[in-house]
Amino acid sequence: MRVQNDQGIMIDLTGMNITMASGKGGTGKTTVAVNFAWLLASAGQRVQYLDCDVEEPNGHIFLKPSITESAPSKVMVPVVDQEKCTSCGECGLKCQFHAIVNLPGDTLIFPGLCHSCGLCSSVCPTGAITEGDREIGIIGKGSGTKRIDFIHGVLNVGEAMAVPLIKKVKNGRKDPYVHIIDAPPGTSCPVVATLKGSDAVIMVTEPTPFGLHDLKIAIDVARLLNIPTGVVINRDQGGYQPLSDYLEAAGIPILAVIPEDADIARHYSQGGIILESLPHYIDVYETLAANLEKLLDTHSVHAGRMRS
Repeated sequence: MRVQNDQGIMIDLTGMNITMASGKGGTGKTTVAVNFAWLLASAGQRVQYLDCDVEEPNGHIFLKPSITESAPSKVMVPVVDQEKCTSCGECGLKCQFHAIVNLPGDTLIFPGLCHSCGLCSSVCPTGAITEGDREIGIIGKGSGTKRIDFIHGVLNVGEAMAVPLIKKVKNGRKDPYVHIIDAPPGTSCPVVATLKGSDAVIMVTEPTPFGLHDLKIAIDVARLLNIPTGVVINRDQGGYQPLSDYLEAAGIPILAVIPEDADIARHYSQGGIILESLPHYIDVYETLAANLEKLLDTHSVHAGRMRS
């Protein structure tokens, strides 16, 4: 199978970072991501899947990787030597994240608020603060169906610091691969950390008022980062005019439309790749690939990457 456009040109996404995002959870973002990765891998491209939805990673359910490497991910946390500390308050005053509280005779660290910037140790006049570490989650690596290279981060339950773990997942990118990056839903800091460095963002949305509301916010974030963006409408039931009107007015292209289909829901619930079980949807994903190419060309990202 080849990924082709109408002119019979194979789309080569090697070296590109294609991020799947959504304004809200439950839109089918991961379903689109794993099936698009499967399509590209089936067409002979070397694909790496990076699951940055570290609070609820589920790409592994569908790609079924054999995890061959698993390692804890740690961040720096300050450690205070109370014998050396004079409670001068300099560290707490300079910490913009309010992770340090200075009391007479005691300095308290709140690891959950610490962003591991190291400023406190650099400003401590007595050298009482040194750098320790704490585990925030794990990084798993392996290979899944169609030999898709796989990395995911799994954040510890209750851990608030998702961004450092996301950065470590992204640091695992390999060349020459096309990187399919599964972003967290929403528009918070973890989403911004995931989107940074993307060559294109595919926003997956549902044609509902709630979906449209959150999509608008997510697209605003992608625009602030100056990333080319297109939309996949999932669970379409014949069109939703407010969504169409918004996308037209905003100049955001529709890359593909996936209909509401009970068969898709059934295969999804079984953890399967939709394109394996329902091959007639391959055309939809080939359309997605072709329209993604047009989006990249429009933004001059894709120049020189196509091959006949």
